[in-house]
Amino acid sequence: MALPAHISASPVAAPSRTLVYALVGNPNCGKSTLFNALTGLKQKVGNYPGVTVEKKVGTAYSQHGQPITVVDLPGAYSLAARSPDEAVTRDVLLGRRADTPQPDRILCIVDATNLERNLYLVHQILDLGRPVILVLNMMDVAAASGLTIRLARLEHELGIPVIACEAVNGKGIIDLKLAMSRADLPLSRHAWDIPAAIAPAVAELQASLTSSDGKAPLIARAEALLLLTDQDSVRVAGSRPLSARTAEILRSWQQRWARDGTDWAGTLVSSRYDVIGRISGDVLQAGTATGASISDRIDGVVTHPVWGWVTLGALMTALFMSIFTLAEYPMNFIDSQVAALGEWVKASMPDGDLRDLITDGAIGGVGGVVIFLPQILILFFFIGMLESTGYMARAAFIMDRLMGRVGLNGKSFIPLLSSFACAIPGIMATRTIEDHKDRLVTILIAPLMSCSARLPVYLLMIAALVPDDRVPTMTKVGIMLLMYALGTFGAFGFAWLFKRTLLKGEPPAMIMELPPYRRPNLIEVARHMLERAWLFLRRAGTVILGISIVLWFLSAYPKAPDGTPPSQQVAQSFAGQAGRAIEPLIRPLGFDWQIGIGLITSFAAREVFVSTMGVVFNASADDDDTEPLRKALLDAKWPDGRPLFTPLVCFTLMIFYVFAMQCVSTLAVVRRETNSWKWPLFQVGYLTGTAWLISLLVYQGGRALGF
Repeated sequence: MALPAHISASPVAAPSRTLVYALVGNPNCGKSTLFNALTGLKQKVGNYPGVTVEKKVGTAYSQHGQPITVVDLPGAYSLAARSPDEAVTRDVLLGRRADTPQPDRILCIVDATNLERNLYLVHQILDLGRPVILVLNMMDVAAASGLTIRLARLEHELGIPVIACEAVNGKGIIDLKLAMSRADLPLSRHAWDIPAAIAPAVAELQASLTSSDGKAPLIARAEALLLLTDQDSVRVAGSRPLSARTAEILRSWQQRWARDGTDWAGTLVSSRYDVIGRISGDVLQAGTATGASISDRIDGVVTHPVWGWVTLGALMTALFMSIFTLAEYPMNFIDSQVAALGEWVKASMPDGDLRDLITDGAIGGVGGVVIFLPQILILFFFIGMLESTGYMARAAFIMDRLMGRVGLNGKSFIPLLSSFACAIPGIMATRTIEDHKDRLVTILIAPLMSCSARLPVYLLMIAALVPDDRVPTMTKVGIMLLMYALGTFGAFGFAWLFKRTLLKGEPPAMIMELPPYRRPNLIEVARHMLERAWLFLRRAGTVILGISIVLWFLSAYPKAPDGTPPSQQVAQSFAGQAGRAIEPLIRPLGFDWQIGIGLITSFAAREVFVSTMGVVFNASADDDDTEPLRKALLDAKWPDGRPLFTPLVCFTLMIFYVFAMQCVSTLAVVRRETNSWKWPLFQVGYLTGTAWLISLLVYQGGRALGF
């Protein structure tokens, strides 16, 4: 049986409503860059209802100024879904999702340097009978690799418009918008022969899907072909199920082929690749490569068993050096502005609770966290550069062997690396992991990677631990690297434990493409940095501001008699009472009730610990002292006069924050991701217990050794 040689050549009339384009493509093909180039800042980001898969919708404009809706679907190698991401892409294109209308047209973006592999998804999409535009991205990289693509020949073979593009440089965007604006966008004329052993099943399933499920004939044929690849087991909430009759027909054919020994899925996939191979042979011309050898030489270093680790270590060291050196000047500027604002409020308002609320609660609390914004921006700049240049996949590659020893593979490394910025997107990135147990283990250990919210706590403790400015910066960098290393190896240790107890299973083999090296897209990196900066500032202006004000109230009331020292006021306040209630639990760790207040409040957000210490120790900045909080910590005493924040206590406190689950937002995401309270509660229990036990061993062991 063959698909019709001419599906339809009639033009598709432009609808009166706004056109909806679906943007689809393999991972690492530049899809997100193209989406941003088309839509700019006119984007809405959320989740598909019922599943934590990101939904991005933007508005582009035709050459005539007409709005066009663009839906950026998750990256997929095939419509035969193996992960929740791919399942959403499949279901949207097939019209299975009740919450998302089926797109009018489809933009297929492919990596021009890997045309044959990318065409597999395109080949499946052409079966849908929808208007399609093919975008060949990274044409500059293909040319540097010595590849020539005969665009006219490819356009003739597929029967759809083909646009050459360099999304990262903005080349081809105008041509693409012209194609998207066409009212006469044709349907594909491409045809291919379905294997004879499979053809009767396709016909029967197509008829059932058309009559029972109400599918259009071409959509029904495409879905029948997908059902026969035996990868349709991935279903997500919001996806319409198959009818009982269609499911029974599929089961009957699969049982018949199993008895006959017919590999129906392999036969169908091989048939597609035969067609794709013929097309690729016609349109691809290989020449003399000018850039491949350079790329190979770079890979020879960054993926080397020894030099690859050296490279990764050097990059991490450079990151932390930048955090301590480059960020110093903007941090001092922010600190001086916060201090000046506090002094202006004090000079403008009469003494009283309202002035104290504004200066100590609002300005002191928020300012104590905002000062770390430059360091967080540097962190996101490095992560953005690693992703933009293509190095991130190389880091996953060299980590695969280590990950395999703990029961995972290199694919888990990408979500874990993302968790260094924030555990929430890291946990959501696990949806690309096919194996359910591997995905769950990665979710459980992701909070152990030291996120940017821990950075203010580490920096404050390092400042108190190493108060002498004459100490070399490398000493501080070494302490910071140690904290990140402890979290990383702790994550690997628990992965090893979980894969051998709770979630037993063999690590699957990792198949990962190494994307071509690219010049970093500084605009995209800057966009990413600004998005994260805005989220951080919004959090500082809402969550942290609210907690700081509440904490100020709890530490200021009930009021002590006039003339009471500030330390006694805090001790008898509501906050002091809460801290004293947990002091018996944390005193063996070297922490007193004042630190206990910070541990309680930082469960809302780890960085709140810094503003909490500022309120508890009444450390508001002034023009004469730009480091009041550090000085306040160094001056803090136990009742018997012993220093509270000794080097051992500072070190122990950092270790506590390495392991403790101090983030309610992460718990909410884990609840959504696992659809159960079982795993987030387990996460709180095992991480908090681990933090307490390791902190106990470090503090008591340090005291025994005389520290």
